[in-house]
Formats: sequence, C-alpha cells, structure tokens
Amino acid sequence: MREIQFREALREAMQEEMRRDPLVYLMGEEVAEYNGAYKVSQGMLDEFGPERVIDTPIAELGFAGIGVGSAINGLRPIIEFMTFNFSLVAIDQVINSAAKVMSMSGGQYSCPIVFRGPTGNAGMLSSQHSQNFENWFANTSGLKVVVPSNPYDAKGLLKSCIRDNDPVIFMESELMYGDKGQVPEEEYLIPIGQANIVREGNDVTIVSFGKIMKVALAAAEELAKNGVSAEVIDLRSVRPIDYATIINSVKKTNRCVIVEEAWPLAAISSELTYNIQRNAFDYLDAPVVRVNSMDLPLPYAPTLIEAILPNVKRTLQAVDTVMYKK
Repeated sequence: MREIQFREALREAMQEEMRRDPLVYLMGEEVAEYNGAYKVSQGMLDEFGPERVIDTPIAELGFAGIGVGSAINGLRPIIEFMTFNFSLVAIDQVINSAAKVMSMSGGQYSCPIVFRGPTGNAGMLSSQHSQNFENWFANTSGLKVVVPSNPYDAKGLLKSCIRDNDPVIFMESELMYGDKGQVPEEEYLIPIGQANIVREGNDVTIVSFGKIMKVALAAAEELAKNGVSAEVIDLRSVRPIDYATIINSVKKTNRCVIVEEAWPLAAISSELTYNIQRNAFDYLDAPVVRVNSMDLPLPYAPTLIEAILPNVKRTLQAVDTVMYKK
C-alpha cells in the first residue's frame, strides 16, 4: 500500500467526490490560485476550474452563508476555514442556519455542507490562533463533528462527510498536514460515528482523538515498557460519539484515561466521563481521569505551550493515578 501525506489524503477525497458528483464544490480563502493555505487543494483549480474551486475574500460570515444557501438549494459545498479560530466570525451561519434548517423546515430542506479546516495549537501562534472548538460545535444539535487523526481516516471520513446529507464540521490540524500514512488507492469510506480501537490492551483504556492521538499512543508505548497494557481508542468523531466501543473497553480494562486538547470545562472528556460512570460504574476500579489543556489562553513561548497542553508525561501520571501507583 502506498504512503501519502495527510494533506494529500484530504485532496484525494475532495477530488474523487468532485469527479463523482458535479454538485460538489470547494470554496474558501486561498483555495484556488494559491493552491490552499496549507496546499491541501493544490492542483484542484486546474482540474475543476474557478466555478468549482472558488477563492473568497477574508469574509468568513459571507462565504459560509453563501455555502449554506447553496446547500439548501441542492449543491454540496465544502467550505474551508483557514483555521477554525476564524470560524467564530461565521458561527451564526453554522449554528443558526446550517444546523437548524432541517428541523425548522419540518424536514423539507437538508443542508449537505462540510465546513473543514485546522483546529487547535499549531506552534507559536499564541492565544487567538490556538483554540479548540470541537466541544462547541458538538454541543449543537443538527451538526456532525469529525476529527481524524491520520491520513487513512482523513480520506475515508471526508468522503463520507461530503456524501452526508447533514452539515458536518471536519476538523484537521496544521501540525498533521505533513504526516504520512498508508492509504489505499482503491475507493473506501469510513462511517461517521465509528470509533477505532488502535491498540488493544487489558489494564487501562486511553481515549483520544485528532492529533492528540499521538500523545495517547506514545504514552501507551511507554506503559508497555513497564508491563502495563493500554487499550487506545480513537474516537474519530465527537458527534456522534461511539459510546458502545468505549463502554465495552472499560468493562474489560476497568480503568479509563481521556486525553483531549480542549479546555477542561464542558469538554468532550466531560461528556465521556459522565457516560462511562453511568453505563459502566460497576466495572470501574478507579475514577475516570481526564488530561486536558490547562484552563488558560495558550501562550506564545514553546516551553509554556508544552506545559499547558496534554503531553505524554501528564498522561502517564493519569494512568498511574487510575492504577493507584501514586
């Protein structure tokens, strides 16, 4: 199987869906002439032309609204935000239009639209460009929220999202665009809402998603050196959430650590913790422990970024806690 970059997997997903369905188009800042701010859409303008790969002004509210309107009228837009930090400018269209049109029209109108782009920390970008909004969007009825962690999942999930008749938030990471992974040349789809057991284990369940899966897997490797068998689950999507896979794992391991980049209050990890204690309480040998970013705006200095974000050290400490090693 060939190995390609995360950005290439995204590009292939969009290209294949645009070739399959003439109603699909891409719109956003720098997606056409500049080949995408992160070169995700490189070459797509040449193949599909300016009617289907559309550059926009720096006006997220405007082009998000155009996308929503076109989706309601039968097209299938992919709207790229240069970063989800900028999606806040357009959040009214996402929350009050895209997410609600099906309900408000009594099922007469759907809104098959994908909002995609990078989320979270991407290095020395400081507070306003390093935020996570997965839990914000996942709190909205009518939206689906997908957060892939590797090139294989990115391609299969994005294709499913483009074909979905509901509005989807598809969140990537600037720090993952260059990551390489094995991706089949033949077509495949990954269902939305199906978690993936990336590593099987018996002693503790570690749950994560997106680029923080790297932290979870690195921690599992360290644990294995000390004889601790960690089962690692990649959520893939945070709305809908595959609760069954997590609950079944916890029933086997009896312990759980959740690693998430977002701030701790009202995070995805909060929802998971509630669901685990409600549905697997009798199986728990220790309270669920969460590893989140500290409750602070992210600073600029690399040393402070490392201290605030979830990392392997803090994850190992959390596992020690649930295993009563400290």
